[in-house]
Amino acid sequence: MKMSLQFAYWAPNVSGGLVISKIPQKTGWSFEDNKRYAQLAEELGFDFVLLQTRFLASYGAENQLEASAVAAGLASVTKKLKIITAVLPGLWHPGVTAKIISTIDHISNGRAAINIVSGWFKGEFHGYGVPWLDHDERYRQSEEFIQVIRDLWTKETTDYKGDFYRINKAPLKPKPINQPLIFQGGNSRAAKEMAGRVSDVYFMNGNSLENLKRQIDEVSALAALQGRTVKFGVNGFVIVRETEEEAKRVLKSIIAYADEEAVEGFRSQVKFAGKSSPEGEGMWENSSFDDLVQYNDGFRTGLIGTAEQVADRIIELKKIGIDIVLTGFLHYDEDLQAFGEQVIPLVRQKEEQIKVAGVV
Repeated sequence: MKMSLQFAYWAPNVSGGLVISKIPQKTGWSFEDNKRYAQLAEELGFDFVLLQTRFLASYGAENQLEASAVAAGLASVTKKLKIITAVLPGLWHPGVTAKIISTIDHISNGRAAINIVSGWFKGEFHGYGVPWLDHDERYRQSEEFIQVIRDLWTKETTDYKGDFYRINKAPLKPKPINQPLIFQGGNSRAAKEMAGRVSDVYFMNGNSLENLKRQIDEVSALAALQGRTVKFGVNGFVIVRETEEEAKRVLKSIIAYADEEAVEGFRSQVKFAGKSSPEGEGMWENSSFDDLVQYNDGFRTGLIGTAEQVADRIIELKKIGIDIVLTGFLHYDEDLQAFGEQVIPLVRQKEEQIKVAGVV
């Protein structure tokens, strides 16, 4: 029997919200805003919050709060929510990261997790004077990064000699209370192979059911070759309104007010990142301008309509093998609560119906 779906949400710990649009948004980015959203989310039944990593403004996100610092703060003011800190291996050292995440795990009493971002934004690396590696080299570095972290979390002392990192009989105490889950994304062959070998959860950009299923099957097969299993998450931008027409009008308005310069800048950066993979494809290879207004293709997942329609779509995602739905919203001050009150209970009802019917 497949477990109940889990729900995550993107923390708006950078300014500008979750869309590259000049449409007015009721979404705050301060720590106090994020504290309020996190406490509300755990009351409403969300399982995870994902804190995004950003060091320079890439798509109009002028202000950025650092993910692990916010994670530590949220760990101390929440009780159930699992807190995923996104990190860039190119800008972080795995030993320091392992210590930070272990500390967050203790602050939260065992609720820490990590999302490994191999990096598409060359400007951040250049700005901080860090070498920008070729596409597949970034994933090789990320895999070593994960191996070092896992060793530090599980072994008394760690020795590691790789192409990117050297660790010499280093201890790490205290160990995490619970082994933090390791998340990652990426559409390239290198990303999928890395997920199959070392990650716990593979996050996917928004996409059609058919394309998502293809990715799930591919990564599952790669994991099986290693004697492993991987869980799957998908990004979805949620617009729930009283009628489908109203929800679609909101989507049209977001796109109509798109910040064209920022979207095109983002498009050029991500196209460059994708083209740099050996197969010439990356996370945003088939994304249109409209898709890129939500920077992880969240519109394509189809979580736009009435609460009933969105809940039905989420059940379809579950049926193809999705374990975690990663949500984003236009107005966090209103939409996060609406999703928790209207959609999550409907999904739970539908899961029970399916369970009784023996479908999933």
